[in-house]
Amino acid sequence: MDGLLDLEGIGAKVGAPVPDFDPLDYMEKRRARRIGRAAQFALAALGLALEDGGLDLETVDKTRLGVVMGTGIGAVEAVLESHLALLEKGARRVSPFFIPKFMPNDITAEVALDAGAQGPSFGSVSACASSAHAIGVASDLIRLGYADVMLAGGAEAALLPLTYAGFDQLRALSRCNDLPHAASRPFDLNRSGFVLGEGAGIIVLESRNHAQARSARAYAALAGYGQTSDAHHITEPSRDGSGARRAMEVALVRSRVAPEDVDYINAHGTATRLNDKTETLAIKSVFKRTPPTSSTKSQIGHLLGAAGAVEAVATLLALDEGVIPPTINYRTPDPLCDLDVVPNVPRQAKVNVALSNAFGFGGHNVSLVFRRV
Repeated sequence: MDGLLDLEGIGAKVGAPVPDFDPLDYMEKRRARRIGRAAQFALAALGLALEDGGLDLETVDKTRLGVVMGTGIGAVEAVLESHLALLEKGARRVSPFFIPKFMPNDITAEVALDAGAQGPSFGSVSACASSAHAIGVASDLIRLGYADVMLAGGAEAALLPLTYAGFDQLRALSRCNDLPHAASRPFDLNRSGFVLGEGAGIIVLESRNHAQARSARAYAALAGYGQTSDAHHITEPSRDGSGARRAMEVALVRSRVAPEDVDYINAHGTATRLNDKTETLAIKSVFKRTPPTSSTKSQIGHLLGAAGAVEAVATLLALDEGVIPPTINYRTPDPLCDLDVVPNVPRQAKVNVALSNAFGFGGHNVSLVFRRV
Protein backbone atom coordinates (compact mmCIF):
# COMPACT_ATOMS: atom_id res chain seq x y z
CA MET A 1 0.00 0.00 0.00
CA ASP A 2 1.21 3.50 -0.80
CA GLY A 3 0.81 6.15 1.88
CA LEU A 4 -2.03 6.47 4.35
CA LEU A 5 -5.71 5.92 3.71
CA ASP A 6 -8.07 8.87 3.81
CA LEU A 7 -10.28 7.88 6.75
CA GLU A 8 -11.82 11.28 7.39
CA GLY A 9 -15.12 10.94 9.21
CA ILE A 10 -14.42 7.33 10.21
CA GLY A 11 -13.87 6.65 13.91
CA ALA A 12 -11.40 3.78 13.49
CA LYS A 13 -8.08 4.70 11.92
CA VAL A 14 -5.82 1.79 12.89
CA GLY A 15 -4.80 -0.99 10.53
CA ALA A 16 -2.27 -3.80 10.06
CA PRO A 17 -1.03 -3.65 6.46
CA VAL A 18 1.64 -5.96 5.05
CA PRO A 19 4.75 -3.76 5.14
CA ASP A 20 6.93 -3.23 2.06
CA PHE A 21 5.08 -5.76 -0.09
CA ASP A 22 6.20 -5.61 -3.71
CA PRO A 23 4.25 -7.98 -5.98
CA LEU A 24 7.06 -7.78 -8.53
CA ASP A 25 9.15 -9.90 -6.16
CA TYR A 26 6.75 -12.75 -6.93
CA MET A 27 5.33 -12.17 -10.43
CA GLU A 28 5.73 -10.24 -13.64
CA LYS A 29 4.53 -6.64 -13.81
CA ARG A 30 1.85 -7.45 -16.39
CA ARG A 31 0.39 -10.14 -14.12
CA ALA A 32 0.52 -7.89 -11.09
CA ARG A 33 -1.45 -5.16 -12.87
CA ARG A 34 -4.13 -7.58 -13.99
CA ILE A 35 -5.01 -9.08 -10.61
CA GLY A 36 -6.15 -7.69 -7.26
CA ARG A 37 -3.99 -7.17 -4.21
CA ALA A 38 -5.49 -10.22 -2.45
CA ALA A 39 -4.60 -12.41 -5.42
CA GLN A 40 -1.10 -10.93 -5.37
CA PHE A 41 -0.79 -11.97 -1.74
CA ALA A 42 -2.06 -15.45 -2.64
CA LEU A 43 0.55 -15.97 -5.35
CA ALA A 44 3.28 -14.80 -3.01
CA ALA A 45 2.03 -17.23 -0.35
CA LEU A 46 1.88 -20.02 -2.94
CA GLY A 47 5.54 -19.62 -3.83
CA LEU A 48 6.56 -19.55 -0.18
CA ALA A 49 4.42 -22.60 0.67
CA LEU A 50 5.81 -24.68 -2.18
CA GLU A 51 9.36 -23.72 -1.27
CA ASP A 52 8.83 -24.49 2.40
CA GLY A 53 7.14 -27.79 1.59
CA GLY A 54 9.80 -28.83 -0.89
CA LEU A 55 7.08 -29.69 -3.39
CA ASP A 56 8.23 -29.82 -7.02
CA LEU A 57 5.03 -29.41 -9.01
CA GLU A 58 6.66 -31.00 -12.04
CA THR A 59 6.59 -34.31 -10.16
CA VAL A 60 2.89 -34.05 -9.28
CA ASP A 61 0.03 -35.49 -11.34
CA LYS A 62 -1.72 -32.21 -12.14
CA THR A 63 -5.08 -33.96 -12.54
CA ARG A 64 -4.74 -35.00 -8.89
CA LEU A 65 -3.73 -31.51 -7.72
CA GLY A 66 -6.47 -29.16 -6.51
CA VAL A 67 -6.99 -25.71 -5.00
CA VAL A 68 -9.49 -24.26 -2.53
CA MET A 69 -8.93 -20.65 -1.47
CA GLY A 70 -11.11 -18.56 0.80
CA THR A 71 -11.80 -14.85 0.86
CA GLY A 72 -14.37 -12.78 2.69
CA ILE A 73 -14.42 -9.72 0.46
CA GLY A 74 -12.03 -10.27 -2.46
CA ALA A 75 -10.94 -7.50 -4.83
CA VAL A 76 -13.43 -4.84 -3.75
CA GLU A 77 -10.94 -2.23 -4.96
CA ALA A 78 -11.72 -3.37 -8.51
CA VAL A 79 -15.38 -2.41 -8.03
CA LEU A 80 -14.50 1.01 -6.64
CA GLU A 81 -11.98 1.76 -9.41
CA SER A 82 -14.27 0.57 -12.20
CA HIS A 83 -17.33 2.35 -10.86
CA LEU A 84 -15.37 5.59 -10.66
CA ALA A 85 -14.14 5.10 -14.25
CA LEU A 86 -17.73 4.48 -15.38
CA LEU A 87 -19.04 7.64 -13.72
CA GLU A 88 -16.20 9.93 -14.74
CA LYS A 89 -15.13 8.59 -18.15
CA GLY A 90 -17.91 6.35 -19.44
CA ALA A 91 -18.47 2.66 -20.02
CA ARG A 92 -15.71 2.28 -22.59
CA ARG A 93 -13.13 3.16 -19.95
CA VAL A 94 -14.11 0.29 -17.67
CA SER A 95 -11.25 -2.20 -17.76
CA PRO A 96 -11.85 -5.55 -19.47
CA PHE A 97 -10.05 -7.05 -16.47
CA PHE A 98 -12.70 -5.74 -14.05
CA ILE A 99 -14.92 -8.83 -13.96
CA PRO A 100 -12.18 -11.50 -13.69
CA LYS A 101 -10.34 -9.33 -11.15
CA PHE A 102 -13.44 -8.89 -9.00
CA MET A 103 -14.69 -12.49 -9.09
CA PRO A 104 -14.29 -13.96 -5.58
CA ASN A 105 -13.05 -17.19 -7.17
CA ASP A 106 -10.27 -15.32 -9.02
CA ILE A 107 -7.93 -15.91 -6.08
CA THR A 108 -8.43 -19.66 -6.44
CA ALA A 109 -8.14 -19.43 -10.22
CA GLU A 110 -4.86 -17.49 -10.09
CA VAL A 111 -3.34 -20.03 -7.70
CA ALA A 112 -4.56 -22.91 -9.89
CA LEU A 113 -3.09 -21.22 -12.98
CA ASP A 114 0.29 -20.79 -11.34
CA ALA A 115 0.33 -24.34 -10.01
CA GLY A 116 -1.14 -25.93 -13.14
CA ALA A 117 -3.73 -27.58 -10.90
CA GLN A 118 -6.29 -29.54 -12.92
CA GLY A 119 -8.04 -31.29 -10.04
CA PRO A 120 -10.83 -29.92 -7.79
CA SER A 121 -10.73 -26.11 -7.75
CA PHE A 122 -13.20 -23.63 -6.28
CA GLY A 123 -13.51 -20.68 -3.93
CA SER A 124 -14.79 -20.61 -0.36
CA VAL A 125 -16.71 -17.55 0.85
CA SER A 126 -18.00 -17.65 4.43
CA ALA A 127 -16.77 -14.35 5.87
CA CYS A 128 -14.07 -14.84 8.49
CA ALA A 129 -14.42 -18.63 8.38
CA SER A 130 -13.67 -18.76 4.64
CA SER A 131 -10.11 -20.05 4.64
CA ALA A 132 -10.67 -22.44 7.53
CA HIS A 133 -13.54 -23.89 5.50
CA ALA A 134 -11.15 -24.10 2.54
CA ILE A 135 -8.61 -26.13 4.51
CA GLY A 136 -11.23 -28.47 5.96
CA VAL A 137 -12.99 -29.13 2.66
CA ALA A 138 -9.64 -29.59 0.89
CA SER A 139 -8.73 -32.32 3.38
CA ASP A 140 -12.07 -34.03 2.68
CA LEU A 141 -11.33 -34.02 -1.07
CA ILE A 142 -8.11 -35.90 -0.38
CA ARG A 143 -9.77 -38.35 2.00
CA LEU A 144 -12.54 -39.01 -0.55
CA GLY A 145 -10.00 -39.77 -3.25
CA TYR A 146 -10.52 -36.75 -5.51
CA ALA A 147 -6.95 -35.49 -5.13
CA ASP A 148 -3.52 -36.41 -3.80
CA VAL A 149 -2.41 -32.83 -3.12
CA MET A 150 -4.49 -29.76 -2.29
CA LEU A 151 -3.34 -26.17 -1.99
CA ALA A 152 -5.66 -24.56 0.54
CA GLY A 153 -5.87 -21.27 2.36
CA GLY A 154 -7.10 -17.74 1.88
CA ALA A 155 -6.23 -14.17 0.98
CA GLU A 156 -7.63 -10.77 1.81
CA ALA A 157 -6.76 -7.14 1.09
CA ALA A 158 -9.58 -4.95 2.34
CA LEU A 159 -7.79 -1.96 3.81
CA LEU A 160 -10.01 0.55 2.03
CA PRO A 161 -12.02 3.54 3.32
CA LEU A 162 -15.31 1.88 2.34
CA THR A 163 -14.46 -1.26 4.30
CA TYR A 164 -13.40 0.79 7.30
CA ALA A 165 -16.61 2.78 7.14
CA GLY A 166 -18.77 -0.33 6.99
CA PHE A 167 -17.13 -2.17 9.88
CA ASP A 168 -16.90 1.04 11.89
CA GLN A 169 -20.63 1.58 11.50
CA LEU A 170 -21.09 -1.90 12.95
CA ARG A 171 -18.91 -0.80 15.89
CA ALA A 172 -16.66 -3.77 15.17
CA LEU A 173 -13.36 -1.90 14.81
CA SER A 174 -11.05 -0.70 17.55
CA ARG A 175 -10.93 3.08 17.84
CA CYS A 176 -7.79 3.02 19.95
CA ASN A 177 -6.15 5.41 17.49
CA ASP A 178 -3.80 7.02 20.00
CA LEU A 179 -2.16 3.64 20.82
CA PRO A 180 -2.21 1.79 17.49
CA HIS A 181 0.19 -0.99 18.54
CA ALA A 182 -2.06 -1.76 21.52
CA ALA A 183 -5.35 -1.37 19.68
CA SER A 184 -6.06 -5.11 19.37
CA ARG A 185 -6.72 -6.46 22.86
CA PRO A 186 -8.40 -9.89 22.66
CA PHE A 187 -9.95 -11.13 25.91
CA ASP A 188 -8.90 -7.97 27.78
CA LEU A 189 -11.52 -6.16 29.84
CA ASN A 190 -10.85 -2.97 27.85
CA ARG A 191 -11.03 -4.50 24.38
CA SER A 192 -12.94 -2.35 21.92
CA GLY A 193 -12.93 -4.17 18.58
CA PHE A 194 -10.62 -5.67 16.00
CA VAL A 195 -7.85 -4.13 13.92
CA LEU A 196 -8.26 -4.69 10.19
CA GLY A 197 -5.36 -6.62 8.64
CA GLU A 198 -4.44 -8.10 5.28
CA GLY A 199 -2.40 -10.95 3.88
CA ALA A 200 -2.59 -14.57 2.79
CA GLY A 201 -1.78 -18.06 3.95
CA ILE A 202 -1.58 -21.33 2.03
CA ILE A 203 -1.10 -24.85 3.37
CA VAL A 204 0.07 -27.79 1.25
CA LEU A 205 -2.15 -30.75 2.13
CA GLU A 206 -1.16 -34.23 0.95
CA SER A 207 -2.39 -37.76 1.35
CA ARG A 208 -0.20 -39.79 3.66
CA ASN A 209 0.93 -42.02 0.80
CA HIS A 210 1.88 -39.08 -1.41
CA ALA A 211 3.81 -37.36 1.38
CA GLN A 212 5.65 -40.54 2.34
CA ALA A 213 6.54 -41.31 -1.27
CA ARG A 214 8.46 -38.05 -1.58
CA SER A 215 9.79 -38.14 2.00
CA ALA A 216 8.03 -34.88 2.79
CA ARG A 217 8.66 -33.14 6.08
CA ALA A 218 5.20 -32.61 7.60
CA TYR A 219 4.47 -30.00 10.24
CA ALA A 220 1.45 -31.97 11.45
CA ALA A 221 -1.54 -34.01 10.36
CA LEU A 222 -4.96 -32.41 9.95
CA ALA A 223 -6.75 -34.90 12.13
CA GLY A 224 -10.22 -33.55 11.41
CA TYR A 225 -12.45 -30.51 11.49
CA GLY A 226 -15.94 -29.40 12.43
CA GLN A 227 -18.24 -26.92 10.76
CA THR A 228 -21.56 -25.62 12.07
CA SER A 229 -23.97 -22.73 11.63
CA ASP A 230 -25.50 -20.59 14.36
CA ALA A 231 -28.70 -19.73 12.44
CA HIS A 232 -29.01 -16.91 14.94
CA HIS A 233 -28.04 -13.49 13.52
CA ILE A 234 -26.26 -12.10 10.47
CA THR A 235 -23.41 -10.52 12.48
CA GLU A 236 -23.71 -11.63 16.11
CA PRO A 237 -22.66 -15.10 17.32
CA SER A 238 -25.03 -17.20 19.39
CA ARG A 239 -25.06 -15.58 22.82
CA ASP A 240 -24.46 -18.92 24.55
CA GLY A 241 -21.63 -19.91 22.21
CA SER A 242 -23.50 -23.03 21.14
CA GLY A 243 -22.50 -22.86 17.47
CA ALA A 244 -18.81 -22.54 18.29
CA ARG A 245 -19.13 -25.27 20.92
CA ARG A 246 -20.64 -27.71 18.44
CA ALA A 247 -17.94 -26.95 15.87
CA MET A 248 -15.23 -27.85 18.38
CA GLU A 249 -17.11 -30.95 19.52
CA VAL A 250 -17.57 -32.20 15.96
CA ALA A 251 -13.90 -31.51 15.19
CA LEU A 252 -12.76 -33.51 18.21
CA VAL A 253 -15.06 -36.43 17.43
CA ARG A 254 -13.98 -36.56 13.78
CA SER A 255 -10.36 -36.36 14.88
CA ARG A 256 -10.80 -39.05 17.54
CA VAL A 257 -9.24 -36.68 20.04
CA ALA A 258 -10.43 -36.34 23.64
CA PRO A 259 -10.79 -32.77 24.98
CA GLU A 260 -8.17 -33.42 27.64
CA ASP A 261 -5.60 -34.24 24.94
CA VAL A 262 -5.73 -30.76 23.36
CA ASP A 263 -2.62 -28.81 24.35
CA TYR A 264 -3.35 -25.47 22.70
CA ILE A 265 -6.22 -23.50 21.13
CA ASN A 266 -5.63 -20.74 18.61
CA ALA A 267 -8.77 -18.75 19.32
CA HIS A 268 -10.81 -16.73 16.88
CA GLY A 269 -10.31 -13.99 19.47
CA THR A 270 -11.35 -10.88 17.59
CA ALA A 271 -11.24 -8.47 20.57
CA THR A 272 -14.90 -7.57 20.12
CA ARG A 273 -16.99 -7.51 23.27
CA LEU A 274 -19.37 -10.28 22.27
CA ASN A 275 -17.11 -12.64 20.33
CA ASP A 276 -14.50 -13.08 23.03
CA LYS A 277 -17.15 -13.67 25.70
CA THR A 278 -19.10 -16.24 23.67
CA GLU A 279 -15.93 -18.03 22.52
CA THR A 280 -14.90 -18.29 26.17
CA LEU A 281 -18.28 -19.82 27.03
CA ALA A 282 -17.92 -22.29 24.17
CA ILE A 283 -14.40 -23.35 25.14
CA LYS A 284 -15.31 -23.81 28.79
CA SER A 285 -18.34 -25.91 27.84
CA VAL A 286 -16.15 -28.31 25.83
CA PHE A 287 -13.04 -28.50 28.02
CA LYS A 288 -13.14 -29.30 31.72
CA ARG A 289 -9.49 -28.23 31.83
CA THR A 290 -9.18 -25.37 29.42
CA PRO A 291 -5.86 -25.49 27.55
CA PRO A 292 -3.72 -22.41 26.83
CA THR A 293 -5.75 -20.27 24.42
CA SER A 294 -4.24 -17.31 22.58
CA SER A 295 -5.27 -14.93 19.82
CA THR A 296 -2.69 -14.13 17.15
CA LYS A 297 -5.03 -11.36 15.97
CA SER A 298 -3.53 -9.31 18.78
CA GLN A 299 -0.28 -9.29 16.77
CA ILE A 300 -1.32 -9.22 13.11
CA GLY A 301 -4.87 -7.89 13.13
CA HIS A 302 -7.95 -9.57 11.72
CA LEU A 303 -7.40 -10.82 8.17
CA LEU A 304 -11.12 -11.54 7.62
CA GLY A 305 -11.38 -14.33 5.02
CA ALA A 306 -7.65 -15.09 5.29
CA ALA A 307 -7.66 -15.26 9.09
CA GLY A 308 -8.37 -18.99 9.38
CA ALA A 309 -5.50 -19.94 7.09
CA VAL A 310 -2.90 -17.62 8.60
CA GLU A 311 -3.90 -18.69 12.10
CA ALA A 312 -3.76 -22.35 11.07
CA VAL A 313 -0.17 -21.70 9.99
CA ALA A 314 0.55 -20.18 13.42
CA THR A 315 -0.99 -23.27 15.02
CA LEU A 316 1.21 -25.58 12.92
CA LEU A 317 4.28 -23.63 13.98
CA ALA A 318 3.27 -24.00 17.63
CA LEU A 319 3.16 -27.78 17.12
CA ASP A 320 6.43 -27.85 15.22
CA GLU A 321 8.49 -25.47 17.36
CA GLY A 322 6.97 -26.07 20.79
CA VAL A 323 6.23 -22.38 21.26
CA ILE A 324 2.73 -21.05 21.93
CA PRO A 325 2.20 -17.55 20.51
CA PRO A 326 1.00 -15.00 23.06
CA THR A 327 -2.01 -12.75 23.25
CA ILE A 328 -0.28 -9.38 23.38
CA ASN A 329 -1.75 -6.14 24.76
CA TYR A 330 -3.34 -8.11 27.61
CA ARG A 331 -3.40 -5.86 30.66
CA THR A 332 -6.70 -6.15 32.52
CA PRO A 333 -8.37 -9.56 32.97
CA ASP A 334 -12.05 -9.84 32.12
CA PRO A 335 -13.97 -12.14 34.52
CA LEU A 336 -16.14 -13.19 31.54
CA CYS A 337 -13.05 -14.28 29.57
CA ASP A 338 -11.27 -16.26 32.27
CA LEU A 339 -9.03 -18.36 30.04
CA ASP A 340 -5.28 -18.88 30.09
CA VAL A 341 -4.66 -16.48 27.22
CA VAL A 342 -0.84 -16.81 27.29
CA PRO A 343 -0.52 -13.12 28.11
CA ASN A 344 2.06 -10.94 26.35
CA VAL A 345 5.02 -13.33 25.99
CA PRO A 346 5.47 -16.64 24.08
CA ARG A 347 5.42 -19.85 26.09
CA GLN A 348 7.59 -22.89 25.60
CA ALA A 349 5.37 -25.98 25.68
CA LYS A 350 5.10 -29.47 24.25
CA VAL A 351 2.17 -29.26 21.85
CA ASN A 352 1.00 -32.59 20.47
CA VAL A 353 -2.57 -31.62 19.56
CA ALA A 354 -3.86 -28.16 18.77
CA LEU A 355 -7.19 -26.69 17.71
CA SER A 356 -7.71 -23.56 15.59
CA ASN A 357 -11.03 -21.70 15.56
CA ALA A 358 -12.47 -19.44 12.85
CA PHE A 359 -15.95 -17.92 13.09
CA GLY A 360 -17.61 -15.63 10.56
CA PHE A 361 -20.50 -13.26 10.05
CA GLY A 362 -23.54 -15.23 9.01
CA GLY A 363 -23.00 -17.66 11.87
CA HIS A 364 -20.31 -19.79 10.19
CA ASN A 365 -18.11 -21.77 12.59
CA VAL A 366 -15.07 -23.91 11.77
CA SER A 367 -12.64 -25.70 14.07
CA LEU A 368 -9.53 -27.43 12.75
CA VAL A 369 -7.65 -30.07 14.78
CA PHE A 370 -3.97 -30.67 14.08
CA ARG A 371 -1.89 -33.51 15.52
CA ARG A 372 1.88 -33.85 15.68
CA VAL A 373 3.29 -36.59 13.39
